[in-house]
Amino acid sequence: MSIRRLHTEQPDSFKFTAANKKWAKEQIAKYPKGRQASAVIPLLWRAQEQEGWLSKPAIETVGTMLDMAFIRVLEVASFYFMFQLAPVGKIAHVQVCGTLSCMICGAEDLIGICKEEIADKPHALSADGNFSWEEVECLGACTNAPMVQIGKDFYEDLTEDTFREILAAFARGEVPTPGPQNGRYAAEPLSGLSSLTEFNTGNYETNASVTRALEYGDTVKRIQGNEVPILVAGKKPAKSKPAKKQAK
Repeated sequence: MSIRRLHTEQPDSFKFTAANKKWAKEQIAKYPKGRQASAVIPLLWRAQEQEGWLSKPAIETVGTMLDMAFIRVLEVASFYFMFQLAPVGKIAHVQVCGTLSCMICGAEDLIGICKEEIADKPHALSADGNFSWEEVECLGACTNAPMVQIGKDFYEDLTEDTFREILAAFARGEVPTPGPQNGRYAAEPLSGLSSLTEFNTGNYETNASVTRALEYGDTVKRIQGNEVPILVAGKKPAKSKPAKKQAK
């Protein structure tokens, strides 16, 4: 396991938004008196969702709210790799799966593009500060390798060209359609269905997970806590561009 330390440059302070602070207090109230430390992971995650990463002032703020020694909160933040201890890109932080299936199917090429398009080293910011990247362990989309996670969404069945276009789309201020990028509906065989052939995907542009992402319309927005849920009953999903068929 690599050593994880606080970033060398830190902001002067951290403050939850009013809505996020209210949310945090509601989480703390779920636990019996004397057990407030059980809320440490939700509060750290919320702080990261608000700022994009966990700064020393953010860790100390959570410690104060939970009556925990700062070092104990830092132990949690530095143990779990889902917590970013350095600033991430203002637009997107790209997590490239580098485990077996993805590595066999081209993850090294994706990492090479990250080094070329974003920064030479993981966790470093791009020249404009808009992007950052890292290699991560298995994200559980092995059938759709290689893939990356950007924000809360998966982009799967990537090629060098489709990955470059996804990064370019984010740079233009767009949110590309997540999910398989080669025309697959989900994780069926590339050669087509071999069982359950009566299932007709022709009536659907995207699977349920992708449809929800399109309805929300944003994968990387920082959470301020006062967002109005976009997923409402009866709302039609946003129209998406048909995925391009991958050349055989």
